[in-house]
Amino acid sequence: MNSERTRVLTGITTTGTPHLGNYVGAIRPTVQASRNPATEGFYFLADYHALIKCDDPARIQRSTLEIAASWIASGLDPEVVTFYRQSDIPEIAELTWFLTCVIGKGVLNRAHAYKAAVDKNHAAQQDTDTDVTAGLFMYPVLMGADILMFKAHQVPVGRDQIQHIEMARDMAASFNHLYGEHFVLPQAVVEENVALLPGLDGRKMSKSYDNTIALFAPSAQIRKQINAIVTDSRAPGEPKDTQGSALFQIYQAFASAEETAQLAKAYADGIAWGDAKQVVFERVDREIAPMRATYEDLMAHPDKVESILLAGAEKARPKSAAFMAQLRSAVGLRSVSQTVGTATAKIAKTVTANFKQYREKDGQFYFKLVDAQNQVLLQSHGFTSPREAGQAIAQLLEQPLAALKELALQLETSAIVTTQELVETLNLLHETSKK
Repeated sequence: MNSERTRVLTGITTTGTPHLGNYVGAIRPTVQASRNPATEGFYFLADYHALIKCDDPARIQRSTLEIAASWIASGLDPEVVTFYRQSDIPEIAELTWFLTCVIGKGVLNRAHAYKAAVDKNHAAQQDTDTDVTAGLFMYPVLMGADILMFKAHQVPVGRDQIQHIEMARDMAASFNHLYGEHFVLPQAVVEENVALLPGLDGRKMSKSYDNTIALFAPSAQIRKQINAIVTDSRAPGEPKDTQGSALFQIYQAFASAEETAQLAKAYADGIAWGDAKQVVFERVDREIAPMRATYEDLMAHPDKVESILLAGAEKARPKSAAFMAQLRSAVGLRSVSQTVGTATAKIAKTVTANFKQYREKDGQFYFKLVDAQNQVLLQSHGFTSPREAGQAIAQLLEQPLAALKELALQLETSAIVTTQELVETLNLLHETSKK
């Protein structure tokens, strides 16, 4: 990982067809953010999560294709980001079990989705866990594995998802406490200004309300659906309110400030609803139409989408496989020869050495290099940010001898290891991390 970049991770559950609300609230801003050179983006199709909500295999397969095609057509560049299907990363399922073994059941009892199901059962005077699957109960652990596997620094979420990030942090901290500092503790990035589009009936656009406008539906269908948006009975010539107007809100989500002001004036001047709907349709279609051809091509050639997703998995797997090997060793699922074979102590120390990053009560960020017996080989002084600490680790891995000299004032070397042994250890650790 390039330590100078912030790693951002986003998952998309594969249970539906993307609509205009998804585009405005999630796809468009996320695609724009993915172009920031200061970030390293990981975007995945959460098809394991889909199994919790949907038992229709055809729907999950179709949704996976539609969502992948929608994001690519909307501008997500698989060459720039890591775009993959969750189920193509088998290490995620294994990590889910590791995390299951360190999180308390009491914590999962407080998960919002599980509590909502329990409350619903109680209200209906049914057994507490009626129709509650273990998948629903374990959902936060799977989500934690998604985030922690790729050491995400930031996870953009709505306020209703903050709890899941907090749980991921709890799992990471518990594991780190037991087995050493392996996981990065992620930060929730709350999207305060997410655009929420109203649907055809004025309520929030949602598949649950069956009031959506499909993102890449044919122009004629989008026109028909916009014409079906509920308006009041004010006649042409009568001033109309922009406040609370679903039609105006949809237009505002696509238009510039100048265009929005022009439509607001037209409302005040008494534009006919039919004319207003035509203005809204033309503005929406102007943005969507250029992307529709790419979407339709991808839908007609699913093999292209499959190739993109498999290429994304090939890009992600070296990271997940190497990290999982490290975690397996940390918990003791390793070759017995590492501890009872003929290998020398020096080799054992070198092979299993790893960096541990942590934050102290002084607010500073530290790291240390430890061997298989958890003996400290190298200890840092405090850094003001985790990024600075990460950059120092990257220097040590990439140019060990030069970095040891350059960072001498910020490091303390243990007496149990020589400079040459440190350099050898760092070189081998670097090689291992690239496999």
